[in-house]
Amino acid sequence: METQKTVLDASAAVFRAHGMTTIFGNPGSNELPFLAGLGDDFDFVLGLHEQTVLGMAEGYSRASGGPVLVNLHAASGTGNAMGALTNAHYANVPLVILAGQQVRRTVGQETMLANVHAEMLTYPLTKFAHEPLAAADVPRTLSQAIFEATAQPRGPVYVSVPLDDWAEPALDDDVLLTRRSVDTTGRAGEAVLGELLAALNGARNLALVLGPQVDAASARDRRVFESVIRLAEWADGTVYIAPSPPRGPFPSAHPNFGGVLVPGIESVHRKLSGHDLVLVLGAPVFRYHRWEPGAYLDAGTTVWQVTEDASEAARAPFGRAVVAEVGGVITELAEAVEDRGVRRPSRELPAARTSPEGMTGTEIIEVLNALKPDDVIYVNETTTLDLDYLERIDIDEPGQYHFPASGGLGFGLPVAVGIALAKPETTVVATVGDGSANFGITALYTAAQRRTRTVFVIVNNSGYGALAGFAQRMGVPDVPGLTLGGIDFVALAQGYGVPGVKTSTRAEFEEAYRAALAASGPVLIDAQIV
Repeated sequence: METQKTVLDASAAVFRAHGMTTIFGNPGSNELPFLAGLGDDFDFVLGLHEQTVLGMAEGYSRASGGPVLVNLHAASGTGNAMGALTNAHYANVPLVILAGQQVRRTVGQETMLANVHAEMLTYPLTKFAHEPLAAADVPRTLSQAIFEATAQPRGPVYVSVPLDDWAEPALDDDVLLTRRSVDTTGRAGEAVLGELLAALNGARNLALVLGPQVDAASARDRRVFESVIRLAEWADGTVYIAPSPPRGPFPSAHPNFGGVLVPGIESVHRKLSGHDLVLVLGAPVFRYHRWEPGAYLDAGTTVWQVTEDASEAARAPFGRAVVAEVGGVITELAEAVEDRGVRRPSRELPAARTSPEGMTGTEIIEVLNALKPDDVIYVNETTTLDLDYLERIDIDEPGQYHFPASGGLGFGLPVAVGIALAKPETTVVATVGDGSANFGITALYTAAQRRTRTVFVIVNNSGYGALAGFAQRMGVPDVPGLTLGGIDFVALAQGYGVPGVKTSTRAEFEEAYRAALAASGPVLIDAQIV
């Protein structure tokens, strides 16, 4: 029976994968479990003072050209090394500094040799500094640290690890860390593009996962939008939108569209199961939200990521990453990929869910789609409908859909007004939950003053519906503060100078929406749903 691998085993494997088996250090008690558990293939170079240790490591890195591992003793040893760290910082030397921390549960007590606020200790001399929030995240954090150190501009990084973390069980998926590579040159060279093109042409069942950088590039240059459609069609790939999407990077009614990935590990795994190649363009790998433990993907699935964000590439727990201008890569791939000659049948948008008790949120989306103006931009801050929106409304132009990237409330109303001011001839339709609306309601004042062409739809379920759903999934249904009621949004809108109307049926909403689209200024619709 195979012995369960520890965090130390997995971390050592990551260092081996990067050729980092020479360690410069001066050991202390916090570092003993780490140093004692390394294999004989690691060479510990002893220095008698931490400034000397760091200086030797800098010299080794300058001569070898690669990242070098430095082991320091908690806060005191780190402090001793800070003078030499300034040299490494300004010389852009990729040192990976690993500091020992006290037993995890005692750090908050400020026990002897606890490195309090470890992530702040080396600021601003390190480009990345972190203490993992759980033992299981130590190997991934070290992997990220190495890629951060070697990304341009290169520089030292700092990771603090509690001494009892090393003996904890590692994740099975940590093996994927040893297979990672990140190309941070800033451009996809001919060799890399050739490899990626060969992978696309050889894929049996391709998944394209698109993120906000694709839509941003398409909004700047429509050729990118056309190229991503061609790439999907010619390679016969199923297109998914990356989890937690703030923009709409692909036409949602296109035959190759496969929907939005639900932001949970198991949900993404299930959706991508059966795809032998996953190409992630302009998105993290992956931005999860719901806690769904499990394996990331099927064994044998190959993942490529092209992103403009070097940190996004560094922190991914799996996949081969290339940091490059996303629009240019898409255009080059679309021009060179083999046309498989397969064209899929048209995709029907799913019908709205209905209820005998009243209007549903998906009925609102269906009305928006049925009465879609020629020139429209949608702003969505209805977290209960975030997945439904891109599945059910026809987003067919770049820059046509916007959602809050962080999940923080207060986005919808002010962003809709800002977009309307930037594009005064465009109709901006903002769907905002009744809970979210209270965070940005004062934007109605500016809309009224500037007479923006904005339709504000308050999707009113009398509470924080998304939180109520999370509470059910988490098994804590009796959470206080999730129910709202008695807020008169029509009166609030009128107080700010925006005309408003309340609706509770689909027929009423459709009538109100038609009138709002015909208006010359802002209108608010309080749409009561069940």
